[in-house]
Amino acid sequence: MLKHINIETEENLITNEAQLCEIFYSGIKSCKDKNVGLEFEKIPVRKDTYKAASYQDIARFLSEYKNGKWQGIYENNALIGLDGTDGTITLEPGSQTELSLNPKSNIKDIKQYVENYNRTTSISAEKYGIYWLGYGIQPVSTYRNINIIPKKRYEYMTKYLPTVAKKPLVMMRESAGIQVSLDYSSESDAMKKFSTALKLSPIISAVFSNSPIRNGRLTKLKSNRAAAWLETDNSRCGLVSAKAFQKNDFSFNNYAQILLDVPMIFIERSQNGQKKAIKVENTTFRQFLKNGYEDYHATIKDWHLHLSLYFPDVRFKNYIEIRNHDNQCSDLISSIPAFWKGIIYNNSAMDEVDCVLKDFSFFDFAYLRSQTPQKGLDIKIKNHKLRDIAKEIINISYESLKQNQNNEEKFLNPIIELVEKGKTPADVIIHKWQNEWNSDVSKLVSYTRLK
Repeated sequence: MLKHINIETEENLITNEAQLCEIFYSGIKSCKDKNVGLEFEKIPVRKDTYKAASYQDIARFLSEYKNGKWQGIYENNALIGLDGTDGTITLEPGSQTELSLNPKSNIKDIKQYVENYNRTTSISAEKYGIYWLGYGIQPVSTYRNINIIPKKRYEYMTKYLPTVAKKPLVMMRESAGIQVSLDYSSESDAMKKFSTALKLSPIISAVFSNSPIRNGRLTKLKSNRAAAWLETDNSRCGLVSAKAFQKNDFSFNNYAQILLDVPMIFIERSQNGQKKAIKVENTTFRQFLKNGYEDYHATIKDWHLHLSLYFPDVRFKNYIEIRNHDNQCSDLISSIPAFWKGIIYNNSAMDEVDCVLKDFSFFDFAYLRSQTPQKGLDIKIKNHKLRDIAKEIINISYESLKQNQNNEEKFLNPIIELVEKGKTPADVIIHKWQNEWNSDVSKLVSYTRLK
């Protein structure tokens, strides 16, 4: 019997480590357009019970929504997403939908597209009894009663990640976030942006905390989504390394070397004309590159897959991806790409951020990352109040956007209004839950519903 059909040709085999950085160098662009990409996940719930909508529910919705304007994305004949001219809609493990929007140079265009997407998907999904929520976690259902979608990648992650941490299934099946992608113009520019984003990541995660209610109850956390990431897999999540915070001492190769020592989960090969996932056990990519695995050898496609299975708060592909925000209600969605555009595409703004954060070490940022899921902005570190730091860095972004004279600073107004009061979106929900909603989940669903 033929064991497998190998796709390992001379053209795509990795023959030296220099090939590992090619994907990062391929991302170098002029950045003159200041493009911003957005990945926008949202939570699907049943409108009658507020429990998680099933894969079958979402597949029916996708079948109708494509309506000749989108092409279906399938795995083993199961519909798992849609491909369109402006991006893709794919499914996360617990049937959360993710809009991956092609990069745009204007935040107004991002806002208009997302608002139209939320409006049209709301109308289509309601026919199938589904509401979409701008919220960071399933409000009623927990991972124990949410099935994963029929995608082999998620099956292997479901088997592997619980062997190394406590809450990966919460992250996979319950949570929803917003991610922002940005370009870089050189390796040194990439390192400066990467370092800045890593330093800001726990602070901005706190600013956008938006998941205090889980399993139908108010928890002791302001971001259950961020708390789940703390216990997903320390070898592939977090702040990358202390060296990455020193932009002058870090490089694409340093990033690749870190990835080489991350355990693998699976690889993909073709078998009988079909793509097949093959589980890889107890092997880092460095070991795979050196010795192979069974009778498989490392290819560039394996490396790219491995990169996608590395989940730090900020990561490289052929762009910089900032990953650590809870999903939001409509008025705050655009604040996230606007904030990062104002900081990352302005060297002076990044220098100002460095100045504001000059007293903090890598370990201080790691401490913030561990504490903000519970405390949000209610933290004092080295005699600094985190709420004051947040005000200052958001103001830096505001002034930077103002310089561009595109009126994009206005997209920061909703989050400025909250941070001025020392509040996060979670604090608003907690207050309403305790004082106005009488612990009624239906009120939370109504408040966070995207339509």
